Amino acid sequence: MDGDQASGEFIAAGLEQVAPALRAVVEAGDLSGFVTLIWRRGEVVQVNTVGLRDMAADAPMTRDTLFRIASMTKPVTSIAALMLLEDDKLRLDDPITKWLPEFADMQVLKDAAGPIDDTYPAARDITVEDLLTHRAGLAYAFTSVGPIAQAHEDRLGPPLGTPMTPDSWLKALGGLPLSYPPGERFHYSHATEVLGFLVARIEGKPLGQVLKDRIFGPLGMVDTDFWAPPERAGRLAKLYRMNPETEQLEDVSFPRETRQPGFEAGGGGLISTADDYLKFARMLLGKGEVDGVRLVKAETVEMMAGNRLTEAQRAVPFMGMPFWMSQGFGLGLSVIMDADAHAWMGAGSTGAFGWPGAFGTWWQADPAQDMVAIYLIQDSMPLGPEAVANLASRRGLGGRAALPVFQKLVYGALGQ
Repeated sequence: MDGDQASGEFIAAGLEQVAPALRAVVEAGDLSGFVTLIWRRGEVVQVNTVGLRDMAADAPMTRDTLFRIASMTKPVTSIAALMLLEDDKLRLDDPITKWLPEFADMQVLKDAAGPIDDTYPAARDITVEDLLTHRAGLAYAFTSVGPIAQAHEDRLGPPLGTPMTPDSWLKALGGLPLSYPPGERFHYSHATEVLGFLVARIEGKPLGQVLKDRIFGPLGMVDTDFWAPPERAGRLAKLYRMNPETEQLEDVSFPRETRQPGFEAGGGGLISTADDYLKFARMLLGKGEVDGVRLVKAETVEMMAGNRLTEAQRAVPFMGMPFWMSQGFGLGLSVIMDADAHAWMGAGSTGAFGWPGAFGTWWQADPAQDMVAIYLIQDSMPLGPEAVANLASRRGLGGRAALPVFQKLVYGALGQ
């Protein structure tokens, strides 16, 4: 365990509780390990490396361990799109058919859980803003029920690691009906993958190259990519799942990539480290600028981190839970709108923003505290429409319950 600590105006005794709490989860056999990082007011206050990144090899978690950050990729892709907005290459109200004709003349399911051939024509095209706010009417298999969920699996394959080309995948997705009319509701979906391929088409190069040129290179994010090349592969944490029959962790890692993937999933495909993602999070906390490098204007970040969901849209449960009771969603980021109401599911100030990943990774930038907190694990839990509700009730999710503990310990240690 690495306990690098500076002041950062935290209560030391409070911070000292973080590592033992995480270690207890590893010792209980619920997770293989953690890397956590807290940055505040210009300095890294604490880094914890607990447990193993590879249990079979007895390889420990280290500060530079690589993690599959899943949907923590979405804010990165969203920034790339917003950079094109500043370049006057797109507008939020542009129909995506301007670049993605695969989504022309979309049909909408009469019943989101009903037959996929029982549809009606969409009243309008999907817009760029619809993609950024998950109001496109698109879906993921794991956020859906009924025939549309199976159709996604049959025609698109897995959300990550699909062998399809971007063009064939876009054609297949565009051939499926929408679950809801564009603009009607927040429905978590492949919207950010579509956004990434839209960015790639506008720029005329693969999404990964766009991100390297526009974001990773300027920010010095040297370990972030859609794959781990041979010289870095040894630092990649294994992905584990709890076997409910044996109650033991089993390795369910993705097959090792031997080259840059052809399908770069802008909604969930990135691999990164705590320090690399800290640079990205600090850029957003700095309203587009970090360490003298500016990616976007301050007003662009303010727009990104401002709620755009209506009250009616926030009333719709997210994966089985009233997720929006305390939060809103902007352009690729969720934002805490009521810190007191948010306390039941985590911790953060009003205005704090972020977006987590399906393998248990999480981060939050908190402008009120001038703080970034990052929490990285590799836990493959079963995903489904009720997954977040299961997390809230702690049913069968073992180490996932450690996240709110981490959040509350960090915020509890703040010197007020």
